Amino acid sequence: MNSRGLTVAVSIALLSACSSQDGESRQDQKSVEQTADSSEVPAAPDTPANQERSDDTLRLEGLADLKIGEPVPVGSSFAQRGAQIPNSDCRTISSPDYDGVYGLTEGKELRRITVGSDSRFKLQEGIAVGSSEAEVNKLFPGFVSSPHAYMEAPAKYLTQPGGDPRLRFEIDRDGKVSAIRVGLMPQLAYVEGCA
Repeated sequence: MNSRGLTVAVSIALLSACSSQDGESRQDQKSVEQTADSSEVPAAPDTPANQERSDDTLRLEGLADLKIGEPVPVGSSFAQRGAQIPNSDCRTISSPDYDGVYGLTEGKELRRITVGSDSRFKLQEGIAVGSSEAEVNKLFPGFVSSPHAYMEAPAKYLTQPGGDPRLRFEIDRDGKVSAIRVGLMPQLAYVEGCA
């Protein structure tokens, strides 16, 4: 075996060993957390280890190169566009490559991502704008329901309880998802962009 082949074989072996330990550590940590408070409402499902991550998938961590709690990366297609609230630290960002998606930054951190109408983006579980409230409740039981700010019931918000980052669904009068948000409180609950 030449030295290049040996290097590749050793690299693969090391990556395999690291992956197994990371997976076991995550499972152990998850078991400890579940044992510590079994009365907790279930969180959003974890990303399966073997599921391919796509730029079209909205995750609790973010979307594409946008990561919740981090600055917008240099060179990202996401940038401030349109009117902004004067004298505010909160800014709305969007990208021509991501129709129907916008983010909120406060300070230098991305605090929220919203996927709205005319968007191809969805959660790893398959929930997208247009999915039914029943589909959401089946996959995300225990989310907290609150009245919609502008529409009468049955319109509402369904918000993941617990710590940040969190997931929030906006449900319209027809019982369909009209927006999906991931992010940090209090920005996750802002009704109109930065307000």
